[in-house]
Amino acid sequence: MAAPMTLEDLRAAVADGTIDTVLAVQVDMQGRLMGKRFHAPFFLDGALEETHSCNYLLATDMEMHTVEGYASTSWASGYGDYTMVPDLDTLRRVPWLPATALVLCDVIDHATHAPVPHSPRAVLKRQVERLAERGLTAMCATELEFFVFDRDFRSLAADGYPTGRLASDYNEDYHIFQTTKTEPLMRAIRNGLSGAGIPVENTKGEASAGQAEVNVRYADALTMADRHAILKNGVKEMAHGAGTAVTFMAKWHDGSAGSSSHVHQSLWRDGTPLFHDPDAEHGMSTAMRSYVAGLLEHAEATTLFLAPNVNSYKRFAAGTFAPTKICWSMDNRTAGYRVVGEGTKAVRVECRVGGSDLNPYLALAAQIAAGLDGLDRDLDLEPAFTGDAYGDGAAREIPGTLRDAVAAADASTALRAAMGDAVVDHYLHAARWEQRVSDTRVTDVERRRLFEGG
Repeated sequence: MAAPMTLEDLRAAVADGTIDTVLAVQVDMQGRLMGKRFHAPFFLDGALEETHSCNYLLATDMEMHTVEGYASTSWASGYGDYTMVPDLDTLRRVPWLPATALVLCDVIDHATHAPVPHSPRAVLKRQVERLAERGLTAMCATELEFFVFDRDFRSLAADGYPTGRLASDYNEDYHIFQTTKTEPLMRAIRNGLSGAGIPVENTKGEASAGQAEVNVRYADALTMADRHAILKNGVKEMAHGAGTAVTFMAKWHDGSAGSSSHVHQSLWRDGTPLFHDPDAEHGMSTAMRSYVAGLLEHAEATTLFLAPNVNSYKRFAAGTFAPTKICWSMDNRTAGYRVVGEGTKAVRVECRVGGSDLNPYLALAAQIAAGLDGLDRDLDLEPAFTGDAYGDGAAREIPGTLRDAVAAADASTALRAAMGDAVVDHYLHAARWEQRVSDTRVTDVERRRLFEGG
């Protein structure tokens, strides 16, 4: 893995001509990288201190539509600027783009000079600060699944994103020969991400034709979210460069499995895992039990930040390895929350609710907020679930629609206390807009089923 890039490294690389472009980017509400490509000498001459972007970047939908009704910005307020301040600790080379470096930026209010509270990095940083106040650090990992096609993005778009040809023809979960077919791309992903300072553990086939997964080493919550955002953008760029396409839709086709982003999490204090107690049942400390109890108590409310789109909820289906029930288990993939690493220092909880369309900053922030509430209140953990959670009629259901998830998040006093009313309301407004768009769009499914006989 490449070493982190320092400002001195960048100056030297610009001087010798190996770097001529610097991407200064922020993360938008959907988890995408937005920003500017700087001529590297100009970046070093001043943009490394700050640059500017329109504040609508944190108030648009996936199609960059200027959605009305946000408290933070509007046509009436003139859509002014935010300040983007590069976090030089995130500076790195981008091996898959020629002579390019990248730095993530924090988003600062142009008038108050304070962090914009609903910017995704700020949302997560607030929860990281709350952990630090208690002497705690969250260590996390976010797995990412996606589908690979044997056509490029533009040709798929020109044809209206048809079902298309996937890069393989049958379930390729752990399948070495099947994944050999996409190995040129996956090898480029492993090496490219590693060269960008993101430590890849492995890639593998997943449980559907054309589906892949990439796993990177765990890190503190903010570092993990940064890695996730850069990884997702990088996979798209490398696929484009190879003449192929990928999608991170949570459910790209009703005949295929959904794509998840499982969230692994544990708490540490002074470099020691707080979740491990060798003398306790399953090696789970009292702190871990209370944290998991908090995740469960607020599971309905946090679903919005794990499944942010209407499409996200089509992933939740019995018998697909996507959960449908709110319960915890020991190493049971039918449950929404799975404890892994039983009896070891690596014992942790895996939230299986999240889809690959989640914004990692928001997802981790919501998980930490829920878990911390359980820890602060010393909540008791319900008994572990055993058996097939899909068939348990008594277990609580994960919200089945975006509309249900919005209602749960809106009513959550715990989330509002932890994240702030303005932040929660901002993302509720975004979700309600997504629901409204879906409610008013006529789909190809409707046309096929109703055109003649309707």
